Amino acid sequence: MRIYLVNPSDVAFGTGVITPRWLYVLGAATPRQYGDPIIVDETLEIFQTGDIQPGDVVGIGIHTANALRGLEVGRLARARGAWVVFGGIHATLYPEEARELGGAHAVVKGDGDAVWPVVLADCVSGSPLPEYEGGRVAPDRFLAARWDLMPAGRYMWASVQTVRGCPKHCSFCSVWRTDGQAPRQRSSDAVITEVVQLRRLGFRFIALADDNFYPVTVADIALAEKRKDPHRLAELRALRAERFDLMERLAQLPADMVFFTQITMEAAEDPAFLDAMRKARIKGALVGVEAVTAEGLKSIYKDFNLSGDHLIERLRMFKRYGVHVLGSFIFGLPSDRADTFEATSELAKNAELTFAQFVTMTPFPGTIDFTRWEKSMEGAEPIQGIPVTRYWLIPGHLRPKLYIPHVTMSPEEIRSRTQGVWDAYYKLSAIWKRADCVKSWKSRLAFVLISKLYRQMYANTGIATDSARRETANRWVRRIAPLCRRLFHAAPMPDLQVPPTERQPFAILTR
Repeated sequence: MRIYLVNPSDVAFGTGVITPRWLYVLGAATPRQYGDPIIVDETLEIFQTGDIQPGDVVGIGIHTANALRGLEVGRLARARGAWVVFGGIHATLYPEEARELGGAHAVVKGDGDAVWPVVLADCVSGSPLPEYEGGRVAPDRFLAARWDLMPAGRYMWASVQTVRGCPKHCSFCSVWRTDGQAPRQRSSDAVITEVVQLRRLGFRFIALADDNFYPVTVADIALAEKRKDPHRLAELRALRAERFDLMERLAQLPADMVFFTQITMEAAEDPAFLDAMRKARIKGALVGVEAVTAEGLKSIYKDFNLSGDHLIERLRMFKRYGVHVLGSFIFGLPSDRADTFEATSELAKNAELTFAQFVTMTPFPGTIDFTRWEKSMEGAEPIQGIPVTRYWLIPGHLRPKLYIPHVTMSPEEIRSRTQGVWDAYYKLSAIWKRADCVKSWKSRLAFVLISKLYRQMYANTGIATDSARRETANRWVRRIAPLCRRLFHAAPMPDLQVPPTERQPFAILTR
């Protein structure tokens, strides 16, 4: 019996940007008695299902964007006589879909860290259950990934998770519903050990792949103090102290290492935290700006963000501490008008964002937006017999350009204006101007190359893009991605040791 772990994709670039961490976590969860699992990441190369034998186990992790290809892989694997198991956020939300359309014998809902060995044992005995509840495992049970299973020379960045869950409740995001609002935070010992393992392999750039790297805000602590809630206050301070301990230990790692994470904008109100990020060389952060108006932010339950000049100042604060922001913006909100696109582009420039991404409003399953949209679309005309509210099952070239009708703009207008913002923000002269964030000519040229790669991968391959432009972008990425990967790597450091922990007095960490 062989075990396959498959990350589906209908586009193979040959080189991956960030390691799909779940593959290697489930690799670690696979008992050694079954041998090493075969890792298949289809963003690198397409899975050759002809190698599957009867009795093999094929585990497939899907999110909404790759669900269609994942269901196809499941059917092919079952036809070969394999036990087919689905997991991931989409399978958690739609387990019946994996069974009916993907040939699944079993579906794992929630985390797979602890339940995966049980699933495998049941497959071996020939009696897997239709569903397994993986739940939300405690942080001390998070598994370190088995990076020894990773193919050499195929990824630009590695990834390590430090926390699951997000205390926010943005209407467009499903994380707080699937992973929970209570942050489940790993110890710094576990995180640092894994980071060191990756640097030993030659990875300098590592994504701290968290739902929110800043799970405890200054406002959270102030509120607990105001409510005179000692238990909650102690809990928040302990989480915050662990964050500072982690960053202090990251700062002790080799000076060529760089970290990137995802964080809410509230961190800009916390100079002590930003200073710790700077010392830890967390030099990049994806910040969900989403909208530039108060009305837009309120419509997506993200009114804890600021707008206008206050928003610009807050975003600039990150850069003052050496944290380069990848700002994320959404177009197609009810409050958007024709001038919103230019206003957003100008704000991104004035806020001195190093990178930016511009996406159209998409209702993702498990979100508040999806629930509203699904109800509003009752009675809508299906596409090839598939309800529009199951758009991920519709072939990509037939999907609507915009799912939520806008009050003043057509889907094509929003698509073309969004593409225009991408084109303007990533034109060569604009990229070169932003490249002043690095010093040497070599680094500036690398910045230009990476900016162009980012634009091709994320602006020109989306469902809102015409097929010809998408295919051209795919060819361009396949050629340039290997060169970019070499820019991120360094010589392996096989003898690197884990730095010791030196916890600071608690009062210092919570100032």
